[in-house]
Amino acid sequence: MTEAEVATGQLIVRASGAAAARAAILGDRKAGPDGIQLLLRCTVPRAVAEDGAKLGFAGCVLHVLPIGGHDGETPGRQGVVMLTLPAAEFSLSFGELQPLMFRPVLVDASLRALFSSAIAHVLAVSAALDPHGLAHHLRGLAELVLRSVLRAELDRADALATRRREAVRYMRERLADPSLGADQVAEALYISRRRLYQLFDDGQGISERIKGLRVERAKTLLGDPAKAARGIAEIAKDCGFTSAAHFSRTFRKAVGQTPREFRERALAH
Repeated sequence: MTEAEVATGQLIVRASGAAAARAAILGDRKAGPDGIQLLLRCTVPRAVAEDGAKLGFAGCVLHVLPIGGHDGETPGRQGVVMLTLPAAEFSLSFGELQPLMFRPVLVDASLRALFSSAIAHVLAVSAALDPHGLAHHLRGLAELVLRSVLRAELDRADALATRRREAVRYMRERLADPSLGADQVAEALYISRRRLYQLFDDGQGISERIKGLRVERAKTLLGDPAKAARGIAEIAKDCGFTSAAHFSRTFRKAVGQTPREFRERALAH
């Protein structure tokens, strides 16, 4: 992804250096990169030249690239700030940064404003700043952004996981209802059908997920000695299958055995 492809308000975190290249080629997830690179599209000073501004010091590189022309009304304009810092000097490990790596992450407007303001001040007085002190300042700024965005992403992931559990729990509680489907689940969770599908990112549809839950329940019931006297048709009905024949076909396709064969082997053990 190039600097110009970073969307407004988005952060891209990348690994840089020979170690990162070796890890990518060899598939070594434990090998950390030489550097961590942050790209954030935000407001940059109007005074920055069209070909950008670049500062290098104490192992750090700050590159500011304007995107688009002046609007003549605001003190800044849209641009991309690219900040590259030695990975070894971060308190966050490469593994902790993995949820943010190589994918666009939306950054809160207030955090973008803080970051762009700090960068603007650095550019304005860079000639008077000690390089080592400036490197330390930018590392702290980068960590502030990364930790804030990482916390937001982890909170978002937790919220999604909670909603997924709610959806699955609702499905499990109503498996006996043959009409159970995506519309019913979405309505119960007060979300749209589209949002329901977004909760599950493994490519499995809601109807397939419900079918899988029904098969799992059937396996539990078939393998329970206390329910050995119950007929296959009764278990099929309890699991929401429209008929014993439909149950048998679905079960055999998923498990590789008929319900009766599965029960005989399960109870024998």
